[in-house]
Amino acid sequence: MIKIASVLQFFLLSVTLCSSFFVHSANKLDGVRIWAAPESTRVVFDLNKAPDFSYFTLTGPYRLVVDLKGTSTSVNLSKLANNSKLVKRVRISKPPSKGTLRLVIDLTKPVKSNLFSLPPTAPYGNRLVVDLDDSGSKKVAQSSQPKAKLRDVVVAIDAGHGGDDPGSIGPSGIYEKKVVLEIAKKVEAKINATPGMRAVMTRTGDYFVNLNKRSEIARTSKADLLVSIHADAFTSPQPRGASVWVLSMRRANSEIGRWLEHKEKHSELLGGAGEIIQNTDNEQYLAMTLLDMSMDRSMAISHNIADDVLSNLGRVTKLHKHKPESASFAVLKSPDIPSILVETGFISNHKEERLLSQREHQNNIAKAVHKGVLKYFEANPPVNSLMASKGSFKHNVRKGESLSVIAHKYQVSIASIKRANGLKSNTLRIGQKLVIPRA
Repeated sequence: MIKIASVLQFFLLSVTLCSSFFVHSANKLDGVRIWAAPESTRVVFDLNKAPDFSYFTLTGPYRLVVDLKGTSTSVNLSKLANNSKLVKRVRISKPPSKGTLRLVIDLTKPVKSNLFSLPPTAPYGNRLVVDLDDSGSKKVAQSSQPKAKLRDVVVAIDAGHGGDDPGSIGPSGIYEKKVVLEIAKKVEAKINATPGMRAVMTRTGDYFVNLNKRSEIARTSKADLLVSIHADAFTSPQPRGASVWVLSMRRANSEIGRWLEHKEKHSELLGGAGEIIQNTDNEQYLAMTLLDMSMDRSMAISHNIADDVLSNLGRVTKLHKHKPESASFAVLKSPDIPSILVETGFISNHKEERLLSQREHQNNIAKAVHKGVLKYFEANPPVNSLMASKGSFKHNVRKGESLSVIAHKYQVSIASIKRANGLKSNTLRIGQKLVIPRA
């Protein structure tokens, strides 16, 4: 009897230990994704359960070590797509204890790291997000640059969503993040081709930018305007048309506006904006800042530009509303930078989804946005800008440039350039300085 009892006790202990092992090893790393931005990189670990993690950094060489307790994986990290300037590779290392998966992110330099987990949010499951930031050194370099006497009008172009946040998804599976980046790049090109104007992109590729960071990028670049580009969506496929949004001191003034505000919160979770979610003081700061008089000025300018942009959009596409709408979107909340949000159409509508994916329609939308912005700043140029200059400005002739090319670039006549420079022929030499009269 004693032997039987001992065997049973041993059997029960074995079952308990095995059960404990399987419970602690129940989590699984299903995939790893790297999203590289110019000054930062996001590494996302996809898991089938919420992660139990810890981490620390090492130097010589620089690396970030992440321990995932009770986790296993069969992912081949040697084939991981990686275009980051901060991450050399992601690899598995010897675990500190049985049942722990140790991951090492080999870094090219010391960077600021922020790790947080995210719950399942369609189309993704549980995630551990690692944000690596190297933006500090560049900001110092920018602040040390001398200011020009006559400056360009700076327009920040914000392509919505990106990276882990696809935005709205059309009936055929087209992602909003891809469409709006294509349109944003076209707006950027048109702004940069306009003498006296310069564009700054909040994102240039497929990666997520913290919603408040978008305004920070505009502020660091000393932007005169922030234009956020999106593609609308609704719970039914019927709504159509473009719209332009400005900040509302109250909640949104329509049912669709309220739904979009909810979508923005959804977007924060998808993109992993952990700092925004955790920092409750931020909203309190914004609420206080909204009372400042600078917000009144910013909102007035935003309304005027929104009117001009909407008027031009109405010439190239159907409008959802013929007047600017208002909502409390985070990207519009900057107290010192006029900001508008352009919904280029409803990606949830079959017809508009097809249009938004077409290059010609994208170009027409970009032209309309550019024309609206240009119209406002030509009538209201900022102080000390080239546009505000009553006189003329200089142009250095480059290889391949002719009088007709230069005249077209600055939207003035060949005769006026010849007159301003006392030219008797159309012949130019490389390096020649021309006075360009204002049109």
